[in-house]
Amino acid sequence: MSTALGQAFSMVFDPYTLLVMIAASLYGLFVGAVPGLSATMAVALLVPVTFFMPPIPAIAAMVTATAMAIFSGDIPGCLLRIPGTPASAAYTDEAFAMTRKGQAEVALGAGLVFSAVGGLFGTAVLIVASPALADFALNFSSFEYFWLVLLGLTCAVFITSDRPLKGVVTLMLGLLVACVGLGNPAGFPRFTFGNTEMTGGIGMIPMMIGMFAISEVIRFAVDTSPPAELMVSKVGSVLSGQWALAKKYPVQILRGSVLGTAVGALPGAGADIAAWMSYAMSKKFSKEPEKFGTGHVEGIVESGSANNSALAGAWIPALVFGIPGDSITAIVIGVLYMKNLNPGPTLFTTNPQNIYAVFLLFILANLIMIPLGILCIKVSKRILRVPRNVLMPLILIFCIVGAFAINNSLFDVGVMLVAGIVAYLLEENGFPIAPAILGVVLGGMLEENFITSMIKSDGNLLAFFTRPIAGTLAVLSLLIWLFPLLRRWLRSRRLAPAA
Repeated sequence: MSTALGQAFSMVFDPYTLLVMIAASLYGLFVGAVPGLSATMAVALLVPVTFFMPPIPAIAAMVTATAMAIFSGDIPGCLLRIPGTPASAAYTDEAFAMTRKGQAEVALGAGLVFSAVGGLFGTAVLIVASPALADFALNFSSFEYFWLVLLGLTCAVFITSDRPLKGVVTLMLGLLVACVGLGNPAGFPRFTFGNTEMTGGIGMIPMMIGMFAISEVIRFAVDTSPPAELMVSKVGSVLSGQWALAKKYPVQILRGSVLGTAVGALPGAGADIAAWMSYAMSKKFSKEPEKFGTGHVEGIVESGSANNSALAGAWIPALVFGIPGDSITAIVIGVLYMKNLNPGPTLFTTNPQNIYAVFLLFILANLIMIPLGILCIKVSKRILRVPRNVLMPLILIFCIVGAFAINNSLFDVGVMLVAGIVAYLLEENGFPIAPAILGVVLGGMLEENFITSMIKSDGNLLAFFTRPIAGTLAVLSLLIWLFPLLRRWLRSRRLAPAA
């Protein structure tokens, strides 16, 4: 073991590997901060470059770029209400509300520090318990995933608990959008209206850019006197006050890190679902739930921890069984095969030095995230000094270019513009837009697992409750749904004698 560990240290701390990590960090920070470019896209664009690298530097580039991109997606979300990555969308409104209150440095610092903390936690779990967690994840079939997705959709009701009916309406709108195209189990065109562009479905990234960014541009065009606080706001030291937050919210940090790692270890989940579930859980169990949505840092602390811990968790099934935990590790598995590092149990026995090197890469990537993240924030905060009548047209141009660049399609630009108008009208009438994004993210997975489960069980609905893990998730989901009705019934019983 000591020999393998020594070899791992020599491979990771080789000057070439360190140089690759720094370059990949800057690249990841840039990609994550550009709305429309996701962490998955960052890794996919790195694949051709890794052809010319040895195995460990190639993995180092992917691990580092992913971690940086997930964090830097918080920056445009906080400063401009435009999430850089889907994982940042869960708490974009919260962070932007803090910026309006002049607390941008607190929101950005919390996202940076607790992303690093969550990443280190997930790495520790990856090192200690990867075989056991991967084995548990393999017990998840379509039945378990169906209930897990329903739990994720229930998060939309948690997030909008002050107006649950309106939250359900926008959630249904997102699920309807997820039905468009050929991406259903039957492969039958739905809601395409004869348009060939719509057979591929409605892209989540153009829709997300439209609902968060274009709606802001429309709002600015309608109201030419935006709040003065945002125009004069400055970002101070991002690390000041973070220790106090760590002492105030230790349970939230641990809960977010544990949830993120657990969700990441489930094949097909990932940082996006982990962030939504973690933010919802933070609000549900908070002592101050009424502050959520008004610029309260608690949800950012917990979701930030979940984001990056999910990245490490996703490597557990990928390394041990060759099953991708998310779209990023699906790409990474292809690179591992290309480098003759075939994932599976034998990788731990025949090439232990490579496994130790991967562990070290995760630790190092999360440590260098803090200094490089501070540098990125210092550059990005200059955005606040730009007058909004100059900034908004620039944002519109970048949004159009970003939406077009995803598939080189003008259709995506149209989707973005329509989504922006719809989001503006919804928000003006008090409908939250976050559940709509959640519906688009999880809608396809919900339908696919439901149909697969029904085929397996020959149409027997009781099969959704017979497996131990599925039954547990089912009971938990049903209790969550029935809890508001039960609480209302108990309250009416309590008030009845007084009446």
